[in-house]
Amino acid sequence: MKITAVKWFAPTITARSVFLVKVETDAGIYGLGEAGTVSRENALGGMIDHFSQFLVGMDPRRIEHIWQTLYRSQYFEGGTVMSAAVSAVDIALWDILAKSLNVPVYQLLGGRSRDYVTCFGDVGTLASEKCVEAAQGLVERGFRTLRFNPGMATEGWSQESDEPYEPLESLELAAHWLGEVRKALGPSIQLSIDVHHRFSVAEAALFCKKVEAADLMFVEEPIRSENPRAYAALRRMTDMPFAIGEEFSSKWAFVPFIEEGLTNFARLDLCNVGGFTESKKVAGWCEAHYIDVVPHNPLGPVSTAAAVHFCTAINNFAVLEPSGCFASYPSDLFPESPVLDGDKYRANESPGLGVTFNEDAVADYPFKCYEAPHWNRRDGAYTNW
Repeated sequence: MKITAVKWFAPTITARSVFLVKVETDAGIYGLGEAGTVSRENALGGMIDHFSQFLVGMDPRRIEHIWQTLYRSQYFEGGTVMSAAVSAVDIALWDILAKSLNVPVYQLLGGRSRDYVTCFGDVGTLASEKCVEAAQGLVERGFRTLRFNPGMATEGWSQESDEPYEPLESLELAAHWLGEVRKALGPSIQLSIDVHHRFSVAEAALFCKKVEAADLMFVEEPIRSENPRAYAALRRMTDMPFAIGEEFSSKWAFVPFIEEGLTNFARLDLCNVGGFTESKKVAGWCEAHYIDVVPHNPLGPVSTAAAVHFCTAINNFAVLEPSGCFASYPSDLFPESPVLDGDKYRANESPGLGVTFNEDAVADYPFKCYEAPHWNRRDGAYTNW
């Protein structure tokens, strides 16, 4: 079997586009992959076009060899855009291999470790009584784990706005409303918060102290991760469990966070870290340190399908982020795609990932460049989104 073409597409199916890679073969089998570096589609497209120059003609079943070739062939290894492109190609190759063997992808990853993959419910901003009502609604739908975000109490403020954001104000609000949510839901529902690295070390430590009574499952990405020593300093200041890793673009980025006990949950993203090939290595490494995996999955149907197959196969899985907060995907573009059943996904038993793609429909979902909000404090200084 040989690769005959490597194509990429960036259809806009929500407010954002999804970056898809289609690898075609001379056996009439194609594989789908997805890249995770949202809003950098032009750079990703250039990377895929470059990779295609030497991918065409290769045997798609040589997955580890191709991964090493893509990652190491430039001499300047790594980088978020390159690893996201590698991830998309890698996922597509596993899709091809599974289809060629007439089995679902999870069978190639070790077989079924569980019958279904449980997801958390994404509630939204901790800023008013609305978050309590939304949390209660998700619990009524069957969710047993909920996640929130810090935000501002300003009228009309939202996560996607460019209105001023003050970290200290937002942490006070978040701490208060987490307490109210806990009172309303009782002790049996797992609560967590995605800080989205909006706090400094001091702010994160203060927040963790304020929410001790809320008994959180984890605080996600409380600070930026470029400097692991900063996380080590924060770890000395709190016993709060952390979930870290959604931005990591290789197993090497996970080194200090796993080896030095800086994270309690690995937020690996199959579409950023290097696809199935790299994710299996990270998960096994986590298992050796008794760390569970909480995959990052905010993207499209290929990302979701890959995450579900991955979580079905590994043993050290905790909970999955549901794509786009329960998004349904356009059926003309994706005739077959994952469907959330309550708070669960079940692995598709079709050969491969179980996602089909109609590239003829892409023209109906034209690419629109998405740029994340650029947040500033009231004094005009830039701050993290």
